[in-house]
Amino acid sequence: MNTPFHAAHRRAILFMIVAAVCWSSGGILVRQLSITNAWEIVFWRSVFMALFVAGVLGVMHGRRMPQAVLAAGTPGLASGFFLAGTFFFFIGSLTRTTVANTFVLMSVSPFLAALAGRLVLTEKVPARTWVAMSFAFAGIVVMFADSLDAGQLTGNLLALGVSFCFAAQVTVLRKFHASFDMLPQVMIAGVISLVIAFALAPAFAATGRDLAILALMGCVQLGTGCLLATAASRHLSATELGLLALLEPILGPIWVWALMGEQPGTAALTGGVIVLTAVIANETYAAWSGSRMSAAPSPGP
Repeated sequence: MNTPFHAAHRRAILFMIVAAVCWSSGGILVRQLSITNAWEIVFWRSVFMALFVAGVLGVMHGRRMPQAVLAAGTPGLASGFFLAGTFFFFIGSLTRTTVANTFVLMSVSPFLAALAGRLVLTEKVPARTWVAMSFAFAGIVVMFADSLDAGQLTGNLLALGVSFCFAAQVTVLRKFHASFDMLPQVMIAGVISLVIAFALAPAFAATGRDLAILALMGCVQLGTGCLLATAASRHLSATELGLLALLEPILGPIWVWALMGEQPGTAALTGGVIVLTAVIANETYAAWSGSRMSAAPSPGP
């Protein structure tokens, strides 16, 4: 017997892993920009993302693309609003604190997502997942030992804003994905954020090189990542989405360390290993238990 776990669930896990890898490039890409104003960065990144996602939706729906966007309705608008919030908080944090600080504080996302899923969606959280989150939280505490600089309070608080918006968005996606096509919410988020950022940005100063980097961020780091995560949310619980999203704050500082020589510190590395191990162990056990269930003989009539 082949259960849905083997096909849709495993594909969703792969989608979420790739999404987290895409998102994790945000820190290193922002550090390559010559501009530092968060509003301008959000504007250009959102412009490129909205155009990219509109192209993807156009290929999927053809001339019916506008109707598909409108069909997302209020849930799509709400989810897009929360997703747009993560854009502003993320870039605002990166321009005010270190990459390590931003990603470490974003690591609370799975706990908030799990709580929201439990309270709002009444999704049951398996015991193994609570154990995994406990170990992941321990890893985060270790990372805090030398990654959190209290002198950069504004940037640190903005990073926490990313986690709250992520949890809210995941909750909306999980609640309405069965009734609505939520992929358009990614484009809706891009439009919301670019309009707000355009109104608040100073005189634009991006160079040609900056625009090339921002195009990469909009199409790959943000657009591809958000589309894959949205597709994955149809088959993963809020807790699973949050745990797999932990790969982003783990990989983000590693790219900066490997490519720019920004040493994250022994405690940050140790904590990252603990978090990553907890995520891998949780999903590996889920896959193993799912395989055992599918291999078990079906009961007779």
